[in-house]
Amino acid sequence: MEGLTLAGEGSKLGWADVAVIACYFVCVLAVGLYSSYKSQRGTVSGYFLAARGMHWLPVGASLFASNIGSGHFIGLAGSGAASGLAVNLYEQGSIYTIMMLGWLFVPVYLAAGVYTMPEYLRLRFGGQRIRVYLSFLALLLYIFTKISADLYAGALFIQLALNKSSAEWLYLSILFLLVVAAAFTIAGGLTAVVWTDFVQTILMVLGALVLMTLALKEVGGLQGLVEKYPLATAAVRGVDTLNRTCGEPPEDFFHFLRSSTPGVSNYPWIGMIFGLRINSIWYWCTDQVIVQRTLASRNLSHAKAGCIVAGYLKFLPMWLLIIPGMAARVLFPNRVACASPEECLAICGSAAGCSNIAYPELVINLLPTGLAGLMLAVMMAALMTSLTSIFNSASTIFTLDVWMLIRGRGCVGRAGGRCCGGGGGACAGRPTDRELLVVGRLFVVVLVAISVIWIPVIQNTGSSQLFTYIQSISSFLAPPIAAVFILAVFWPRATEPGAFWGLMAGLAVGLCRFVLQFAYVVPPCGSDVSDTRPWLIRQVVDGVHFLHFSLILWFLTGVVTISVSLLTPPIPKECLYRLTFWSRKDTRVRRPLRPPRPPATQQETEMIRAGPDRVEEGKKKEEEEEERRREAVKAVEILKETPTWRRVVNWNAVICLVISTFVVGFFA
Repeated sequence: MEGLTLAGEGSKLGWADVAVIACYFVCVLAVGLYSSYKSQRGTVSGYFLAARGMHWLPVGASLFASNIGSGHFIGLAGSGAASGLAVNLYEQGSIYTIMMLGWLFVPVYLAAGVYTMPEYLRLRFGGQRIRVYLSFLALLLYIFTKISADLYAGALFIQLALNKSSAEWLYLSILFLLVVAAAFTIAGGLTAVVWTDFVQTILMVLGALVLMTLALKEVGGLQGLVEKYPLATAAVRGVDTLNRTCGEPPEDFFHFLRSSTPGVSNYPWIGMIFGLRINSIWYWCTDQVIVQRTLASRNLSHAKAGCIVAGYLKFLPMWLLIIPGMAARVLFPNRVACASPEECLAICGSAAGCSNIAYPELVINLLPTGLAGLMLAVMMAALMTSLTSIFNSASTIFTLDVWMLIRGRGCVGRAGGRCCGGGGGACAGRPTDRELLVVGRLFVVVLVAISVIWIPVIQNTGSSQLFTYIQSISSFLAPPIAAVFILAVFWPRATEPGAFWGLMAGLAVGLCRFVLQFAYVVPPCGSDVSDTRPWLIRQVVDGVHFLHFSLILWFLTGVVTISVSLLTPPIPKECLYRLTFWSRKDTRVRRPLRPPRPPATQQETEMIRAGPDRVEEGKKKEEEEEERRREAVKAVEILKETPTWRRVVNWNAVICLVISTFVVGFFA
């Protein structure tokens, strides 16, 4: 691993900065410990879903904070420095998907009464193979796109701030961040995570606002930025294989929508409008990290209001992160916009470019003593909120979808619930709540270790932009999940074989592109190394943008799922109550999907006839049936909204979407 070579010696942080950082940790630790103490962390529901009692404001703040981690501070600012405003369409476009989460997907999840997304597919389709597959794929995505990327970004920031160049300092920084983040998650569960997210969201917004103001002041305001950005190039620049100078800013740097011609732009308008929507549906509507926050809401109105808060907050990244990143290129062109592999290696340890250091450069060079410590605390806050959210959600998936299956010997009910989807009776070998909580906490440690191993891959990837790396991985693995969830929620005819083979087809194609992308790294611009990749590889990797590939993969998965579903028997209607959007308010008892049982043998038949009194057995079944009816009615109760709250959330959703549409149209 290449170390960072920075000008000067010793730390650039003063005692005032250290004091600010210490105050930050004391305050956040106090909030985390208090919320942990007040939470019902001794039960599965309390630990993983905050006992379904969260208010809309912390839910919305936690949604935003879980999304805006240190990877966004580094990645969005870096992409803004490299290419301008186009990357903001990722943020602006997500507002539409957040509203889809609150109005289309969450009502189904709440009515189904699920804890995790794999659990929902288990109830919707029956069987265990889809649930297990989705659980492991979700954990892999967390490692590749979330934990390792955020750890690398946060550690890079700390390393630059401390002016330490060795790889050992990078890993020491990572270790320190992990210990603090894991402590919150392991101790307090979702309640502690949500409330620390709320506090740190306030800190992130205020700190980033201060830095944005100072950065714009230095470049002469927004008008000065527009005039100076096209001229912000490094003094030393290489030349590509076509004799073009490296590191030239794009001419359309202040526009969202750009050419879809292969190789011309990393933000093709077809992919940004359609392909990006697929990735966004996966992330905001089906990913455990995000959905788990809304499932912790006390009712549907609070879940919708939380989505609205997150939607309004998503207007901020363009101003707080992307525009400051562009300003960093103007102020420090030789470092942020370096365009020679040798120069870039000396500056940031990456031959492909140093745009990832745009935001840290602003913090280190613009802010006075004290404020620099505040912004370092902001970066830590961004990292902590992201990591704690991911740790909690990942441990939820592993504990309730993988460990329950292993320990419960096929039982799919949760501790304290019914066995085999509500069939009654106790599950032999079912783990206790205590065991599940211990397993969930230990899994966080394992997840952290695997993520740290992947960090060198991120540092040495061919892309100089962290955000591009994150989005490309999502485009290779996430579209099949989005396709299956859309069909599961909105098409009752979808069956388990259709969903399974759709996922398998999507996985096979997506993994092929994943392997090709990272097995054949594109030489950086200006490098003496020639592009020796086979012609076919160049056509696949360079000719089909990853957002276009996302759209193709989503369509392929949908076609396979629909085709196989139409060729297999439909799921009985009585097994789908409150599992689709159209039946979300149905109060009838849902019959569990079970594999067909073999015919009873003669010995079993005789044992049944010689069993307990038939009258008592009939009464017991009637009592169980009545209990299921009450549970069905209770499940729908959470969807009820008062007329006033319904009007408030609906009108706010419309206003938020109208403003977002105006912003997209203005910068298109």
